[in-house]
Parts: sequence; structure tokens; C-alpha cells
Amino acid sequence: MPSIRVIKVPDVGEGVAEVELVAWHVQGGDRVAEDQALADVMTDKASVEIPSPVAGRVQALGGEVGQTMAVGSELIRIEVDDASGAAVPSGSAAVVPAVAAAPTFPALAPSPGTVVALPVAPASAHAPAPSPARAIPPPPPAPVAGRRPIASPAVRRRAWEHGIDLQQVPATGTAGRIMQADLDAVIAARGAQSPAVVPASRTAALGAERHDAQAIPVIGLRRRIAVQMQEAKRRIPHFSYVEEIDVTEVEALRAALNEKWGAERGRLTLLPLLMRAMVLAVSEFPQINATFDDEAGIVTRHGAVHLGVATQTTHGLMVPVVRHAEAMDLWALAAEVARLAEAARSGRATRDELRGSTLTLTSLGALGGIASTPVINRPEVAIVGVNRIVERPMMRGGAVVPRRMMNLSSSFDHRVVDGIDAARFVQALRTMLESPALLFVE
Repeated sequence: MPSIRVIKVPDVGEGVAEVELVAWHVQGGDRVAEDQALADVMTDKASVEIPSPVAGRVQALGGEVGQTMAVGSELIRIEVDDASGAAVPSGSAAVVPAVAAAPTFPALAPSPGTVVALPVAPASAHAPAPSPARAIPPPPPAPVAGRRPIASPAVRRRAWEHGIDLQQVPATGTAGRIMQADLDAVIAARGAQSPAVVPASRTAALGAERHDAQAIPVIGLRRRIAVQMQEAKRRIPHFSYVEEIDVTEVEALRAALNEKWGAERGRLTLLPLLMRAMVLAVSEFPQINATFDDEAGIVTRHGAVHLGVATQTTHGLMVPVVRHAEAMDLWALAAEVARLAEAARSGRATRDELRGSTLTLTSLGALGGIASTPVINRPEVAIVGVNRIVERPMMRGGAVVPRRMMNLSSSFDHRVVDGIDAARFVQALRTMLESPALLFVE
């Protein structure tokens, strides 16, 4: 006799009281297998996948995408089959209609509220030569009619950005899970098939009035970022300080280090050199490497330098943290930045890797412009922004010479950091970057 199993929002740890529901992997009436992904929830910029502890049929969903749910509240109801029940794993659902006899289909079909494309069954049943037909077309394992594709939030976000229907993406992962590689194949195939279609459509629409509008719900990481930025600007009295820095010498040093040790230790960008300068500078200005609990009225100056490195991902802006940057050399800093950036972009960054920074470094790279006004990563009190490097004529020793110039755009919490201290901190960075030998003298 089947029974009803109520699955509640789990406690994801560390005192989290509520989570945001960012994606459903199943719908009412779907069959689920044990350990199949049911939903994705988010907290503290980390997405958590909730698997099913039982096999059965989804009876009801406990919330909608974008809804905030308390830990312990009802997430989903599943009608659990008895010991003799036939709970069909989602990965085998596409195989059953193609191989089994016709009476198998009605057992999967009649769930109210579920959209099941029953015409798929007669189509395979009417095939005159079943064996050759199943051997020729590879696509059948991919789309499962009426069932939400199984994919991570990162894959779903990327598919949405490229306008790809996940139902049409062949899955190669376990239990029919769509992987990033599957999405890559579809994107590559689409680009190869229709290079001339896009310009034609654009030409057709050129000069025509448009009256369409798209409503995009702000959920998941995008909502977290919005709340964080709003709170930072509402509660922190920002002031910005921009300084021009001659990076010719430090760039020459970087090139020399890469030439000598690039193959052995890895190639350096300007970022680890700047991080090294920040580590040395905050030892002289500890009020910069601090966090401010404005509700308790306590400023905490940290001995350890946990550098947050703002990273743009397909999900939005994330800030993975390089912990104990003060104990790392240039190559260790470069390796850790690369590892954390890749983890953030692929959606594999853990909660601990995305929290606990004491000072943040942000860069727009080649798009950095000449100046910016970065927003402080609350509860920190400072953020350093890197702008674009440009070559300009400068006066050196009475002669006009080409020099590589870059602006540092920094923002500070004026409740904690005085203007004079902010200026001295940035000037210390400038001194070390323009005389890079100082980076190796403590």
C-alpha cells in the first residue's frame, strides 16, 4: 500500500534558518528515483542540491521558484511505493517506452497536472522494424517527454542565456543529467549550422518598432547580489580615491619572472603582485584590513589577510576568498586565485570559499576603463579596484618616454577609515608597485 512521505527543507548547517528555492528538477506527478535531484536551494551565495531519499511519485510541491522557505518547512510530498511497487528511475524512463510492450505506458501516464507527451508511445510502437530503428537514431535517450531535465543551476543559467531548451539537449551524465559538455556540444552545433541566419534576422528587424518586454524574476544568486549591494550602499558612507600608477617596472618584473620560471611554476599576471603589495600595505595600515559590525558598533582589525577576489561568473558576481594571503608567495597566490575563479565559474565553490574575506580586490581587466567606484563588500571597510593598463607618453628625466599607466580606484567606509589614512594606504601601494623591489622587503 503506498504511503505519503513529506520531505522537509533540510538544515544546511551553520545556523541557517531559511533558504531560497531557486529551481525545481521535478513537477507534480513525476516519478522520482532514490537520490534523484528534487530541487536547488541557495543560501550565502552557495547552491545546494536536495536529493530524494525515497523512490515514488511526486504528489505536491511545497513552494515556487524564488520563494524563501524556512528550514523544516514542507518542501515536497512523495507517494512512496510499497515493496512491490515499480518506482521507475528517471534515467530509465526514456528506455521503457521504447522497449517494453504497450501496456507499460499507461502506468506512467495518468498523473493529474503532469504534462506527458503520450504520442511518443504510438510513434515507437508503429515502427515497422523496431530493431533497426532503435539502432539508427542516437537522439532518443536525450529528451524525456513531460519530465523536467536534470541539470545543475550553472547549466540551467547558461542554457537560459543562450536560449537553449534543455529538453532538446542530449544528456550524458548519470541518471540522464545534463552536463556542461552536453551544452557545449549544442552551442557549437548551433553556431556551425546557422552562421547566416542571425544576420538575416537582425537585418529584417532593423528599423522596425519593437513593443515586446521580458519580465525576469530576480531570484537566486542575482537576488543575493542585489540585497548585498543595496545594503552596502544604504548602510556604508562610501568615499572613493583614484590614483594613477606607473606599472612599467612591475610589468617588466612580471615578464622576467615568467620568462625564468613560467614553465616551472606557472605564469603570473599583475594580480598576485598587487595582492602582495596589499598584504604589505595593510601591515602598516591595519584599519584597512578590518570588518565593521555596525549593529554591535565593533570594528575588528584582522591579523590574517583573507583577500576576496571579485569574479564574474554566468550566475553573477562572486567573491571567492584567498585565505591567509600573507603566508603565500606570488605563485601560490596565482594558483589559488586560478583555482577559486574556476570553482566559482563552474558552480563548485563551497560556502567557506565564498565568505570570510577581510579586504576585497576587484578588476575588470581589459574592460576596466580609466576609473570606477567599486562598492564595498560589506562588512569590510575597503575595496581596491584595478583599471585598464594603457601606454601613454610621460615625462621622465626631462624627456618624453612611453610608460605603462594604470589607475587604482578604491572605496572606503568613511565611518572607519579617514581620508588621510585611505590616501596613505593607496600611496603605499603606489610606491611598492612603482619600485617592485620593495615587494620582497618586509
